[in-house]
Amino acid sequence: MCRNIRTLFNFDPPATEEEIHAASLQYVRKITGYNKPSKVNEEAFNRAINEITMVTINLLNAMETSSEPRNREVEAERARIRSAKRFGSNSEE
Repeated sequence: MCRNIRTLFNFDPPATEEEIHAASLQYVRKITGYNKPSKVNEEAFNRAINEITMVTINLLNAMETSSEPRNREVEAERARIRSAKRFGSNSEE
């Protein structure tokens, strides 16, 4: 359920608002247990997503590091290699 919650800090290019929003959505889904809220809870659900998005943007903007930004393509390739080792390669199918 939380596969979209990924590390968003210290990347080049920086995380987009859409990526932060997707992580916020997954967080709210996880803690509420709802993939989609009922009509009565929809406003609170969406408000929480928006507030968490803004808090996350503020956090990422305030954080500092002396390490070099990570490259998205390199990190994605590393994740593919880890996944292949963990789950095996699907190239035979």
